Amino acid sequence: MSARHEGQGHGEGRVRERLAAIERALEVIGTTLEERTVCRELAEFLCPSLYEAAAVDVLAEDIAADRPHAHGPLTRACARGRDDLLAAGADVAARSVAALDEGHAIRTVTTVTGGGPVTRLHVPLLAHGRAYGVLVAAASGEGFTDDETATLHYAARLAAVLVGHARAYSSVHSAALNLQRALLAEPGSPHPNLEVATRYLPAGGGALVGGDWFETVRLHYGRNLLVVGDVMGHGLDAAVDMNAYRSELRYVASADLPPHRVLRQLDATVAARAGRRPATCLIIRVDPARRVAAFASAGHLPPVLFTADNVAEVVPVPVGPPLGTGVGGYELITRTMTPAQTLLLFTDGLVERRGEDIDVSLARLAGQWLRPGAGVEELLDTVVDRFDAQHAEDDVAVLAARIRRRPHHEADESVTAPPPEAL
Repeated sequence: MSARHEGQGHGEGRVRERLAAIERALEVIGTTLEERTVCRELAEFLCPSLYEAAAVDVLAEDIAADRPHAHGPLTRACARGRDDLLAAGADVAARSVAALDEGHAIRTVTTVTGGGPVTRLHVPLLAHGRAYGVLVAAASGEGFTDDETATLHYAARLAAVLVGHARAYSSVHSAALNLQRALLAEPGSPHPNLEVATRYLPAGGGALVGGDWFETVRLHYGRNLLVVGDVMGHGLDAAVDMNAYRSELRYVASADLPPHRVLRQLDATVAARAGRRPATCLIIRVDPARRVAAFASAGHLPPVLFTADNVAEVVPVPVGPPLGTGVGGYELITRTMTPAQTLLLFTDGLVERRGEDIDVSLARLAGQWLRPGAGVEELLDTVVDRFDAQHAEDDVAVLAARIRRRPHHEADESVTAPPPEAL
């Protein structure tokens, strides 16, 4: 073969090798929308296959967004390979800052203590006009090949785009989470004749927050509405619809209707408004003076009643269709409730498990397992703990309520029995 054809063959081989490296980078970098994972995958892609050491230093998010080339603090997100080649001395850090300021890679050749020359390449992570950090690659010797350098630049650019996406995703997730926390932070204050505790736990991992919610509404004569609901779907749209449901609930509840009629009114209102997501809802009206609780459900899981013997019993509430269908058909049941008993309302994220029948899931709540004398706060802590709600696949909203014990001689408007027509 002539020298010319040999050169062409060698050039084609180098192109194939570079394309193979690019394909591998696309496959192994960016498996999740989590910034530190992206940085770790970038370092692992480069070291040890191309370089003896690699590190990724990131800028704080506010600096990256507002001042792309600021002399902001760089934080090491990850490092891989020989520590002596990545010594984070003042000179190494200064080179990284210089690469950010100048907007291009900076190559240095230094000598490690007691060793030979080391080449470092500081490549800024730039994408869409923003700087996210610096990639530092190091190897023994006095240079990198052109192919190694080109692959390094490509990997840095790819990682910068992915870090930008990860930060954008994180920002949206945080906004949705903060919105839902703000909406759930202040449920209505019940009458002092009722002890109430609540918990909201967003789903872990990368899932956006959903439309889980709870509410308490004061009624006349010391009665209280306890409500828990779940808007279908996740994200900001579900959180906005959830807030609309809560607002409409408060408005309908002001007419002092029994729970099944509140659901009927909510269902009709939502069905008349196009675009509103369906939702499940459980409403319980507690009357401490008469020691009666009235239950109605729109497609929601039944509540659990912890009895005086600390046994968890599922209350068999008839289940009507979810809100928003316009079908109606909600039934009311009542049962006695004493200060020795505690109600537990929850969304499906607490008990549902993938591949498990819902009856099996609910059965886990049954049995005698609560510590005698436990208050509503301790009850919720125990339930959240037992069901590992912090790691649930879906959001979890939980509400516990108990009639407050009061001395018999204490006369209080909040516990005055209502007239028969208000029942």
